[in-house]
This record gives sequence, C-alpha cells and structure tokens, in this order.
Amino acid sequence: MHEFLAPFESVSGIIDLMTLVLMEIVLGIDNIIFIAIICSYIPGRKNQGRARFIGLMLALVVRIILLSTISFITKMVDPFFHLGSIPVTGRGIILFSGGMFLIIKTVMEIVHKFRETAKDDPAKKKTLTMGQAILQITFIDIVFSFDSIITAVGLSNHIPVMVIAVVISMIVMLLFAPYVSTFIEKYPTIKMLALTFLVVIGLILVLEALEDAHVLHLPEGVNIKTYSYIALLFSLVVELLNIRMRNVKERKEQSLRS
Repeated sequence: MHEFLAPFESVSGIIDLMTLVLMEIVLGIDNIIFIAIICSYIPGRKNQGRARFIGLMLALVVRIILLSTISFITKMVDPFFHLGSIPVTGRGIILFSGGMFLIIKTVMEIVHKFRETAKDDPAKKKTLTMGQAILQITFIDIVFSFDSIITAVGLSNHIPVMVIAVVISMIVMLLFAPYVSTFIEKYPTIKMLALTFLVVIGLILVLEALEDAHVLHLPEGVNIKTYSYIALLFSLVVELLNIRMRNVKERKEQSLRS
C-alpha cells in the first residue's frame, strides 16, 4: 500500500497527477463526442443513458487493463516487422485502423444526416441496438485509450499516478457526458461540428501511424492534435455566438408577435 501511495507524497507526484488528469480529460473529449453521437441513435432516453454509462465504464476498464500491461504497451512502439523499408509497429496498426474506422464511420454519419434531413421522415430515422452501439464504442475506446496511455507514459513513469488520473478523469467525464449529449442533440449545427471534429481526429490518428512508419515526416515541434483542439475551440465559440444571436432574434420576434 505504501508503494502505491509513495508517488503522492511528493510535490512532483501531485503535479504529475494534476497534469495527467487534465490531459486525460482533454484527450477524452473526442471519446465523449463519439459516445454521445452513437448513443443518440438508441431509442429511448433511459437506454441512451445506460449505453453512455457502459461506454465510459468500458473506457475506464480498457485504460486500466492497458496500464497493467504497460511494459508490453511500451514495446509496441518497436517494429513488429517491415514492409520493404517501412517499419510496422503495433501502435501504428492500432492508430491507423482506428483512424480509418473513425473517418469512414463519421463520414457515413454526416452523409446520413444529409439524407435524413432531405427525407424528413421520422419513421426512417437510423436506430441502433444497445449491442451494436456498445460494440462500436468498445472498438473506439481501445483506440483512444491506447493513444491516451502512450501519451501518459511520456508524462509519468508511476503506474499509481496514471491509474488515479484515469479514474478521476473518468468520474469527471461521467458527470459531464449527459450534458454534452443533450447539448449536441439540442443543436444540429453543434452535432455537425462534432462530427467534423471526429473526422479530423481520425485523420490525426492516421497521420500519427504514417509518421511512426516513417512514411510521413511532420515538422519538428509541431503538435497537430493541439492545433486541432484549438481550432475546435475557436469553431465552438463562433457557433455558440451564432446560437446566442439566433435565440435573441427569436425572442425579439416572439415579443413583436405578442
């Protein structure tokens, strides 16, 4: 027990914990968005909430399992084999397959939204069963969790700090996930923004996999994921201002009619 708590007895350990919690929450945003969108296709609010809870619990379990095999995870950045002169790593395979899945899945969702709007027929709206939703959430949880753990290893070498950070961040995400889901469903433009962001995240995962394979060389010191989150934040602020302006306009029109 003392070995587990030892990292938290120093200031550096507490700082590592706070940094990791913040990082896990930020990296978990895309996971929450994906879960929120997938769960929105499950009929019934109660079932949506249940699927969302199961999805986030699966994310927590997957992260803890990956942390327990951290020595194996760190070796996955080493080449498994070579395709000609291209090194193929376990990390690269997971990131590439996960990124492609996210791109294809999200593009299909965007196309479906256009078709659904054009038909405007509630009877033909897309639905998913609980099992189908959980299956998709589980796969994307593995991809996001793997990326998250690899990043965490670069920030701290203490497993207890990583475990506590993951648990705290998941509790925060569990508390805020229902509000995120409600907000995304309430405003269609926000949902489209969220879908577009997931396509960008998928592209980033593919680019990271290609960089691992030395097929692509990104400029030194350039963190495309950070830039993407900044772009998302900027787009979100602009859209929130637009929503605010529309609400003010609607209230003005209602007051004039009354």
